[in-house]
Amino acid sequence: MSRTSKPPTIVAPTPEEDAAIIAAARNDPDAQPLTDAELAAMVAIRAMRGRPRAESKKVLVSVSYSPEVVDFFKSTGAGWQSRMDCVQRDYVARNSH
Repeated sequence: MSRTSKPPTIVAPTPEEDAAIIAAARNDPDAQPLTDAELAAMVAIRAMRGRPRAESKKVLVSVSYSPEVVDFFKSTGAGWQSRMDCVQRDYVARNSH
């Protein structure tokens, strides 16, 4: 195999070929063009990646906990940080005036 590769040659269809392709696409009931409303409603796939944005932002802080506290919450399995946060929010709710 050659160490240098040439970029592929792209051959554009002639105007007649392009018209035939467009006509065939318009006659295909399963491949109709999108409406303006459908195009406007489209969202970039990149915007849909990852976890949905939270309604309330959390604040990143560095905190030290006793090993037994961390071990206990970790032993409850995946999501232990969220459960720990929930316990702390409950404490705040009970102790707020």
